[in-house]
Amino acid sequence: MVKLIVLIVIAIVFIVLAFMMYSGKGDKFIAGYNTMTEEERAKVDIKRLRLLMAITCVVSALFVGACYMLEDRGRNAMLIAAGCFVAFTVVIVILANTWAKKK
Repeated sequence: MVKLIVLIVIAIVFIVLAFMMYSGKGDKFIAGYNTMTEEERAKVDIKRLRLLMAITCVVSALFVGACYMLEDRGRNAMLIAAGCFVAFTVVIVILANTWAKKK
Protein backbone atom coordinates (compact mmCIF):
# COMPACT_ATOMS: atom_id res chain seq x y z
CA MET A 1 0.00 0.00 0.00
CA VAL A 2 2.88 2.36 0.78
CA LYS A 3 4.33 1.71 -2.68
CA LEU A 4 1.04 2.76 -4.31
CA ILE A 5 0.90 5.97 -2.30
CA VAL A 6 4.49 6.85 -3.21
CA LEU A 7 3.82 6.21 -6.91
CA ILE A 8 0.66 8.32 -6.80
CA VAL A 9 2.59 11.19 -5.20
CA ILE A 10 5.30 10.93 -7.86
CA ALA A 11 2.69 10.92 -10.63
CA ILE A 12 0.97 13.96 -9.11
CA VAL A 13 4.31 15.81 -8.99
CA PHE A 14 4.82 15.10 -12.69
CA ILE A 15 1.29 16.32 -13.52
CA VAL A 16 1.82 19.52 -11.51
CA LEU A 17 5.13 20.08 -13.32
CA ALA A 18 3.36 19.55 -16.65
CA PHE A 19 0.83 22.28 -15.81
CA MET A 20 3.65 24.58 -14.68
CA MET A 21 5.59 23.97 -17.89
CA TYR A 22 2.60 24.49 -20.14
CA SER A 23 1.50 27.66 -18.35
CA GLY A 24 4.98 29.17 -18.66
CA LYS A 25 5.84 29.13 -14.97
CA GLY A 26 8.36 26.27 -15.09
CA ASP A 27 11.14 27.60 -17.31
CA LYS A 28 13.59 27.41 -14.41
CA PHE A 29 13.03 23.63 -14.24
CA ILE A 30 14.07 23.03 -17.86
CA ALA A 31 17.59 21.63 -17.71
CA GLY A 32 20.03 23.73 -19.67
CA TYR A 33 17.59 26.51 -20.53
CA ASN A 34 18.06 28.36 -17.26
CA THR A 35 21.84 28.37 -17.71
CA MET A 36 21.80 29.70 -21.28
CA THR A 37 22.90 33.20 -22.12
CA GLU A 38 20.34 35.63 -23.52
CA GLU A 39 21.79 35.12 -27.01
CA GLU A 40 21.32 31.35 -26.77
CA ARG A 41 17.80 31.75 -25.36
CA ALA A 42 16.90 33.90 -28.35
CA LYS A 43 17.53 30.87 -30.58
CA VAL A 44 14.99 28.70 -28.71
CA ASP A 45 11.24 28.70 -29.38
CA ILE A 46 10.25 28.59 -25.72
CA LYS A 47 6.58 27.83 -26.40
CA ARG A 48 7.49 24.66 -28.28
CA LEU A 49 10.05 23.70 -25.65
CA ARG A 50 7.46 24.18 -22.90
CA LEU A 51 5.02 21.99 -24.81
CA LEU A 52 7.63 19.25 -25.19
CA MET A 53 8.50 19.38 -21.50
CA ALA A 54 4.82 19.29 -20.49
CA ILE A 55 4.25 16.25 -22.71
CA THR A 56 7.34 14.63 -21.20
CA CYS A 57 6.01 15.17 -17.68
CA VAL A 58 2.60 13.69 -18.55
CA VAL A 59 4.18 10.65 -20.21
CA SER A 60 6.44 10.23 -17.18
CA ALA A 61 3.39 10.20 -14.91
CA LEU A 62 1.76 7.61 -17.15
CA PHE A 63 4.95 5.56 -17.10
CA VAL A 64 4.95 5.54 -13.30
CA GLY A 65 1.37 4.22 -13.37
CA ALA A 66 2.23 1.66 -16.02
CA CYS A 67 5.13 0.38 -13.93
CA TYR A 68 2.80 -0.21 -11.02
CA MET A 69 0.27 -2.04 -13.18
CA LEU A 70 2.90 -4.10 -15.01
CA GLU A 71 4.75 -5.11 -11.87
CA ASP A 72 2.84 -8.40 -11.54
CA ARG A 73 3.13 -9.29 -15.23
CA GLY A 74 6.79 -10.14 -15.05
CA ARG A 75 10.13 -8.77 -16.02
CA ASN A 76 9.52 -8.80 -19.79
CA ALA A 77 6.57 -6.43 -19.52
CA MET A 78 8.64 -4.02 -17.46
CA LEU A 79 11.53 -4.22 -19.94
CA ILE A 80 9.20 -3.47 -22.83
CA ALA A 81 7.73 -0.48 -20.96
CA ALA A 82 11.20 0.80 -20.10
CA GLY A 83 12.31 0.38 -23.71
CA CYS A 84 9.31 2.38 -24.90
CA PHE A 85 10.11 5.11 -22.38
CA VAL A 86 13.74 5.25 -23.53
CA ALA A 87 12.61 5.50 -27.17
CA PHE A 88 10.19 8.29 -26.20
CA THR A 89 13.00 10.12 -24.40
CA VAL A 90 15.25 9.90 -27.47
CA VAL A 91 12.46 11.35 -29.64
CA ILE A 92 11.91 14.21 -27.16
CA VAL A 93 15.63 15.03 -27.08
CA ILE A 94 15.75 15.12 -30.88
CA LEU A 95 12.63 17.32 -31.05
CA ALA A 96 13.98 19.66 -28.38
CA ASN A 97 17.12 20.17 -30.44
CA THR A 98 15.38 20.58 -33.80
CA TRP A 99 11.69 21.45 -33.64
CA ALA A 100 12.05 23.74 -30.60
CA LYS A 101 14.76 25.87 -32.23
CA LYS A 102 13.94 29.08 -34.04
CA LYS A 103 14.77 29.09 -37.70
